[in-house]
Amino acid sequence: MTALRSILGDLARNPAAEGLDRSLSCRLTDLDEVVLGRLSSGAVRDLHVQPHGPAVPKADIRLTMTSDDLVAMVDGHLHFGQAWAGGRVKLEAGLRDLLRLRKLL
Repeated sequence: MTALRSILGDLARNPAAEGLDRSLSCRLTDLDEVVLGRLSSGAVRDLHVQPHGPAVPKADIRLTMTSDDLVAMVDGHLHFGQAWAGGRVKLEAGLRDLLRLRKLL
C-alpha cells in the first residue's frame, strides 16, 4: 500500500492531473488482489484492498502489475514507460484519460 500510495500520490499532485476525478484500480497479479481508490482534487483517496474476482468494480483507470514491479518503480529501479513498453505494466483507460495520463507518466 505504501508503494502504491507513493506512485499514485506523485501522479495526483502533477499539475496535469488538476481537475481529474476518476476511479482507479491497481491489480497486483502475484498477490491476486486489487487496490481500489479515487483520484481527485490532487490526491488519491479511499484506497482499499479487495481480492481479485468478478465482484471487483471496473475503474476508470486500471493498472495491472506485480508487486515487485510496483516496488521497483517506487525505488527508481524501473521507469513506468519502460515497464509499460516491455509489457510488465498494463494501463487501461478511456481515450481521453489515456491522452491526459501520458502527460503524467
